[in-house]
Amino acid sequence: MIDKRNDKLGWIFSSPYLIFGLVFFLGPLVWSLYLSFTDWDLIAPEYDYVGLDNFLKAMATPGVQAAFWVTYKFMIIFVPLVTAMSLAVAVVIQGLPRFKSVYLIGFFLPYLSSGVVASLIVQGFLSYNSPVNEFLRGTFGIQIDWLGSPLSALFIVGLILAWKFTGYYALILTSGLESIDQEIYEAAAIDGVSDRQRFWKITLPLLYPALYTTLILSFGVTLGIFTEVYQLTGGGPNFATNTWQMEIFNQAFTNLQAGYASAIAILASLVTFISIFAIRKVLEMWGKRNGWV
Repeated sequence: MIDKRNDKLGWIFSSPYLIFGLVFFLGPLVWSLYLSFTDWDLIAPEYDYVGLDNFLKAMATPGVQAAFWVTYKFMIIFVPLVTAMSLAVAVVIQGLPRFKSVYLIGFFLPYLSSGVVASLIVQGFLSYNSPVNEFLRGTFGIQIDWLGSPLSALFIVGLILAWKFTGYYALILTSGLESIDQEIYEAAAIDGVSDRQRFWKITLPLLYPALYTTLILSFGVTLGIFTEVYQLTGGGPNFATNTWQMEIFNQAFTNLQAGYASAIAILASLVTFISIFAIRKVLEMWGKRNGWV
């Protein structure tokens, strides 16, 4: 039988989080959903109901269409890159005889850094008069517009994010490596398993829970990119880095179309939910094949 006193105590301890969620998540979500059917301009006290016009307009707008595809372009660049980097860092640190925590902290520090500061440093590093571009011009006679090319702009933003999140994900993966029973490796060594086979056939399958976590987190990052894009490219060139958040920001605070921006936000939420759901199913299929699900 459930103790009603403990049940009430649980609700009391959970109440701060529940109140926080209601005020800062559910409330704004309901308000945004309501505004998505209006033409509010963020200033006027009065506005009209426009039905589905905002949603129809959004789906036909180049900026919104670009935001949809840019999200998946960032996934293709960022997710494999940060996964490979964090896995490499985790494996190397796992093999160290001492001071593992010190090295992990060193790799984790970029995650705590400001995205604005990192973007400003990269912006200065790639500017026209930067040492890199002066060296390229003086030595090879070439000038690269790093942030003016769609492909290079995507890669630069992806690299900044990978640098920032590698240490964080390496921390999770190192924890996963620590949980693997060393007797399995000893048995594999007796059977003559090579290091490459050990990594692909033993380490990766047994690392599934940690990899599942880092992959879901990394896919989630690509669905919420804003700071680096806002600081470096503003969504350009030619919408090449125009993310959902960049488009919402421009429509709400630059064009003062809060109702329309709310409709874009709802569409972005649906894309995020469907994408993460599909990614989870694919990862769970991989886990089931390795006996985890």
